[in-house]
Amino acid sequence: MSSSYGLFIKIPMQKYKAILRAISPRFNECEITHIDRTPIDLDLAAAQHLQYETALKSLGVDVISLPAQADLPDSVFVEDTALVLDEAAILTRPGADSRKPEVDSIAEVLAPHRKLFRIEAPGTVDGGDVLRLDKNIYVGITTRSNQSAIDQMQAALAPYGYTVRGVPVTGCLHLKSAVTQASVDTLLINPAWVEKSHFPGWKFIEVDPSEPGAANIVYFEGGAIFPAHYPKTQQKLEAAGIKLTIVPATEVAKAEGAVTCCSLIFKT
Repeated sequence: MSSSYGLFIKIPMQKYKAILRAISPRFNECEITHIDRTPIDLDLAAAQHLQYETALKSLGVDVISLPAQADLPDSVFVEDTALVLDEAAILTRPGADSRKPEVDSIAEVLAPHRKLFRIEAPGTVDGGDVLRLDKNIYVGITTRSNQSAIDQMQAALAPYGYTVRGVPVTGCLHLKSAVTQASVDTLLINPAWVEKSHFPGWKFIEVDPSEPGAANIVYFEGGAIFPAHYPKTQQKLEAAGIKLTIVPATEVAKAEGAVTCCSLIFKT
């Protein structure tokens, strides 16, 4: 009598690092473009940011937590300083002059992990305008990001097989205010701010019309993080089978920020 046994090998989940930076004591002086300024509760903002960090750690992410930069009000939004790919990283040149000094300290942290390219004048681009979907990189054409930066990104990344293209955005600050990846084959989108036609081959979940700012979700292999103050869109995501880790994010929203803005996540 012979027997056979199936051999099952568990492939380890990809490991990730995330760069975070603490809330600046001058956070109330942040740049505002498309919303009215309302007071930010700094203590609550710090507490919510800690919950965000805890959520990342609970999903197995190795967090690099950087100290606050007191003279840079928007510096908690580290996403805007770089695009980190498997092969290399692009250091951005933020569109707001007050934010340009944020980049150098992030460059120091990324240098041991990636080959670095830097966007030069007259190019400007915020990381919040950059959406990577496989080998396609979409850059929002906004008040913060321009064609010169897109051209520089294409020149740097073409050798690695990436295609970089601009996408018109209306009604919001950044492309990733309007659309982000929610699962392996699905985008979360506000079609009033960016057209679906720019993203062929993808499925879509539309934000609830009463929650226009809800199109921002942190997605990576092993987890998804979504803000608690968009419950109707949360229900849509969960109905689609997307497992969410919910975090409070009301205070960064007052600074025109969202959950992707507060981290730079990359594979180790």
